[in-house]
Amino acid sequence: MSKFPIDPEVADIAPADVELTVYDKQHVVTYIRLLQADSEGADWREVARIVLHVDPEREPDRAQNAYESHLARAKWMTEQGRLLRGAGSS
Repeated sequence: MSKFPIDPEVADIAPADVELTVYDKQHVVTYIRLLQADSEGADWREVARIVLHVDPEREPDRAQNAYESHLARAKWMTEQGRLLRGAGSS
């Protein structure tokens, strides 16, 4: 069984491919953390700082773009039933 990295570096923008990518597989934990924070109504700036490691005060556009694209990708993965199914395979 593959181990997912707990806190991998994130790109400025999440992938937009129609298939799971290596990046997606490496960021399953990130996506889950984003979905959980979103469901709890967490402030996106706090989530960007803690989960994505982008300071929204120093880099507001980068932080917001990273947050929005990664959250959208996480939601896409859940809507497609792919968040866990297939994410652990190489």
